[in-house]
This record gives sequence, structure tokens and C-alpha cells, in this order.
Amino acid sequence: MAERRRGGGGGGGRSGPGLYGAAASVLAGVENGEGSLKNLVYGSSFQNPRPLYALVSETLRYSDVLDSVLGAAGLLRIEKKLQPHLAKVLAYDLLLGKGLRGGGRWKALVLKHQARLQAELARLKVQKKVSRNEDLLPPAGGAEQAQVPRYVRVNTLKTHLDDVVDYFKRQQHSYQGKAGSLEEVRSLSGKKFFLDPHLPELLIFPPQMDFHDNQLYVAGHIILQDKASCLPAFLLNPPPGSHVIDACAAPGNKTSHLAAIMKNKGRIFAFDLDAKRLATMSTMLMRAGATCYQLAHQDFLTTDPEDPKYSQVRYILLDPSCSGSGMASRLPAEKAPPPERLQALAGFQKKMLAHALSFPALQRLVYSTCSVYQEENEDVVWDVLQQREKDFRLVKILPSWAHRGSGTFAEAKFCLRASPKETLTNGFFVAVLERWNGEHSEESFSAVLHKAENTTKEDSCPVSKKRAKQARRAL
Repeated sequence: MAERRRGGGGGGGRSGPGLYGAAASVLAGVENGEGSLKNLVYGSSFQNPRPLYALVSETLRYSDVLDSVLGAAGLLRIEKKLQPHLAKVLAYDLLLGKGLRGGGRWKALVLKHQARLQAELARLKVQKKVSRNEDLLPPAGGAEQAQVPRYVRVNTLKTHLDDVVDYFKRQQHSYQGKAGSLEEVRSLSGKKFFLDPHLPELLIFPPQMDFHDNQLYVAGHIILQDKASCLPAFLLNPPPGSHVIDACAAPGNKTSHLAAIMKNKGRIFAFDLDAKRLATMSTMLMRAGATCYQLAHQDFLTTDPEDPKYSQVRYILLDPSCSGSGMASRLPAEKAPPPERLQALAGFQKKMLAHALSFPALQRLVYSTCSVYQEENEDVVWDVLQQREKDFRLVKILPSWAHRGSGTFAEAKFCLRASPKETLTNGFFVAVLERWNGEHSEESFSAVLHKAENTTKEDSCPVSKKRAKQARRAL
């Protein structure tokens, strides 16, 4: 989705001079309600979205703290050419982040006031009677963020679950086995970590853990991916050798997850309309060791379902552009989208879903969004299903999952919802649609998912013994 962009700055990495200009532009867009953080980041001209997303996300989280410090220091009154949003992202990295790296003349300008800014931050801590930066966050604004753990998906294209667990043990982390309840996960602290009870290659760490500089992450052995975002590929569950469409694929985490589930056997047609997002995705997939994908810089709506190259596509993952409101609990500055924008998004989503269901060999489709709004979730699924009710139906998924879909039709409870409060994840919605021909039963599909959910560690690791030895040496 195209978003209006402001601000300047070239460059491409965390240390490049363009990061702060791009971050200031995205920050302004979020605070002005121009779009979700994710859409604005990937719609920007900045080449490396990951550090940009991280910087703006953390700046938003500490927004009230930074406003207090900047106001008390009088920085914007003294430096009249310094724009407020640029000052805020610079102040975050200087005071709360990893320090200013790059930034050009703006770095030099802010560093002139470093002592005053640090003094005001220290004074604020004294006033609040806290010693840590994290304790400055308001309870109401930061409670849900603190509840969401750090999820780490083991990339079975490159390594084994056992090897990753052993690696973290050697790093003095304490493995607690499979989590037995949400309360156990909620109480995670220190260096303890769990195996997720639903997804067989997902590890759960305390929320403050940061693995972006970890050698396993850099080498592509682990993927930092929220649990809710792992559900679509897991529930689609295409067997090795399948032909699959990932209709809105960038930034690529779900595509790499599909490749791992398929053991790099088969073909994934990955579509995205944004060339920059596809370029980022290509780099990510290469690092993950995925090889069974074919990237297409193309609008999925323009594809011909009767094209012979899609004749064997039996699985489609559809995660279309949405309001991104499932992330709003972590970013209090984001405003609710106006009704007309929700209507436009829902209209687009219905077109995408109806088009996906027109592929003749399709057997199973997962529709997902990171939205909390019924208009983008249950309503979309229901409206399209009414047009195709003779061919497709909703399937009840993960019966043990407590947070279900809501809506005006009975089958809404077959869908899943996720939220920081209910599931300790980002806000998310997932529905599974299956072709109905009078022979497929709900029980047969549930059995497939039950088998996938209870896969053993050994069964879930497609790497060969030779590659396993190489992976162990890398650890």
C-alpha cells in the first residue's frame, strides 16, 4: 500500500546517515495516522527496513519519556532547525539505544547537547524513583508490550532444534522444556526459555532478550518471528513436493517457514508488488537457506488461475495488506483507521480472497491478517464464502486455542484470533478454508494438524546428517 513519505536522508544501513531521516518520516506518519508502522516502513525509500522498524518502534515506545527529556532540556527551542520527529529518534539512540552511529550534521548538533540531555534523563529517573530506563515506561502503555515474549523460530533448513537448544544452554540460558500454560510463559524471566506448546520448532524467551547480533540469527539458523505470524504456514502445512502460492509474501518470514515445512522440496510462487520489499525478501530467503521459491514482482490479482504453471497449486497462503492494528497495542501513538480506510482495505481483501479461491487445483487456503477489526477478518471471510459455499468451507483449527473468531455467523468460532492479552502474541487473525467435495471431513483435516502439532524433534528436522554436523560445528 502506498503511503505518503516525508523527510530526507540517503544511505542504507543502521550506521548510514539516512536512517534518522527515514525514521523521522515514518514516525511522523504513524503519529499523524497515515498508516501502520509496518506499511510506512516498507513504503519508505530506506533500503534496510529491519533497523528502521526497530528504531521507530522503540522511539514510539519511549515517546512520552523522550518528550519529557527534550522539553526539559529545551533542545527544540535552542536548535530551531531541528525537526521534532528527527530530534526524538536521535535522542532515543543517544540516550536509550546503542548510541548515535551516523547522522551527519544532525549527530554533531545533538551531541553538543548530550550532557544536558543525559542530565534531564537522570533527573527524570530520580523524580520517578527508578534506576532503569524500562521502569520509566507507563504501566498502562507498556504492560501489554512487556507481556509479549521473544519468539525464536528454529530454521530447520539449516539446523536442528536440539542443536539450537544445546547452543543456548552453553550460553548460560536455562531450558525449561515445553511450556505447560500461558502463566508459565508470562512468568518467564532472566535467561530461562521454553519450547512452545503448539509449534514444534518455536522457542520462547523473556521479552527483553535481543538476538539480532547473535551468531545464529546472523547465520540464518534462527528466525525472529512472533508466534502469531508463524501460525499461517504451520496451519497451511503443505507437504514436501507441493506447489504453493504465497500471495503477499514480503518480507519473507512466512515464505521461509513454508520452505522449511516443505523441506525445500516443491515450489513456492511468492508474489509482491513492491520491488524493494522483494529485494529485501530475496536476501532474507538466501540467508535462511530457502531454495524452492520463485519470486514474482507482480500484483497477485493480475495472475491467471488457468495459467499452466499454476495447475498444481493446491495450497495458498494469503496475508494481504491490512490496517496493521494488531500491532497498535505495542505502539500507542498509532490511531485507529477511519471507517472509509477500513472499507477500502476490506474491499481489497475480499478481491484477493475471491481471486485466490479461483485457482482450479486449490485444496486448502489460509487467510490471515495482523488486524483486530472484524471488517478485515471474519466479515471478509464470510462475504467471500457465501459466494463459494458449494466449493469451500471453513475448517475448525487448533481446538485447544481458546481465543476464537467472533462475528455474526456460527462458523466464525472456527477461526483463530490472537492478542497480547489473550495469547501473549501480537494481534492476529487466521482462517483456514478447504475445498469441500463431499469426501473431505473436518476430522481428517484436524488429524493432519494434530500430527503436525505433535511432530517430534527428529521428524521436524529435514537437514541431512552431514549438514547437521556442519551446523553443530557452526554453533
